[in-house]
Amino acid sequence: MANNKLLVNERQADLGNFMVGRLLPFRKKRQVGPFTFIDHMGPAILGNGKYVDVDQHPHIGLSTLTYLFEGEIEHKDSLGSHKIISPGDVGFMTSGHGVTHTERTPEFRRTLENFTMHGYQIWVALPKDKEDIDPNFKFYPSSDIPSWEKDGLKLRLVAGNAFGKSAPLQGYSSMFMVDILAEEETTLNLANQLKGEVAFVIVKGEITKKDHKVEAGQMLISKTDEQCSICLDKGTRLLLFGGEPLKDEHFLLWNFVSSSKEKLQKAKERWKNKQFPKVPGDDTYIPIPELKR
Repeated sequence: MANNKLLVNERQADLGNFMVGRLLPFRKKRQVGPFTFIDHMGPAILGNGKYVDVDQHPHIGLSTLTYLFEGEIEHKDSLGSHKIISPGDVGFMTSGHGVTHTERTPEFRRTLENFTMHGYQIWVALPKDKEDIDPNFKFYPSSDIPSWEKDGLKLRLVAGNAFGKSAPLQGYSSMFMVDILAEEETTLNLANQLKGEVAFVIVKGEITKKDHKVEAGQMLISKTDEQCSICLDKGTRLLLFGGEPLKDEHFLLWNFVSSSKEKLQKAKERWKNKQFPKVPGDDTYIPIPELKR
């Protein structure tokens, strides 16, 4: 791979009944724009006793972005929000100074019938001056997401600004996220189409950059920001995301993100002492894992 690109392979993580592939952060790159964490959920066959069940857990200093290709996630949080996120929808929960939530397979899917679960759970770090805002949850149905076709590509602008268009979800800093499907072999040219750092998560198929193949389950990060182009094979699907880097360095501790390590430690103690707000009607609790030294 040319030295102006970083290539990342998914690292598998076990979430009980469910395996996820962790793409970001990794050692050489902690963030791409404000994006600080990406988990690839599936694709996996669920049903017949095997479901997504992520119990109550906290966040500070970030927004979670849930985007699915197949299956559904039932979101509940300590604000009282309750929404089923389906393919093409966007769920965006901003934690600010503190929120808790659960993510589960909806009740109507809990049958003997099998189904496919596939999507991404993404964390977007908040700028320093927004870290302590009040929590909120926003939901954007699939029908509200800007979609168009151009040069053999189907594009959906999930968040932010790109390709001369604006999504309903703008977030709290310069960012973009685009779902792209190549209906034929074609070239994607990003010159003057977006601003900031750029990464490509290959969902299926493969892309070519200077005779190097990048396959599904890998992430390609450009070091030259938006001035690049890539070749997509027919049937390739990818998520294009990034934005302008945040001004202040951000740190990650378990489910917490902050520009202040002191805030991370305080959040850890708050959760240990069960001082976070609770999801209504839910008494589950995920303890903070002890870090190996």
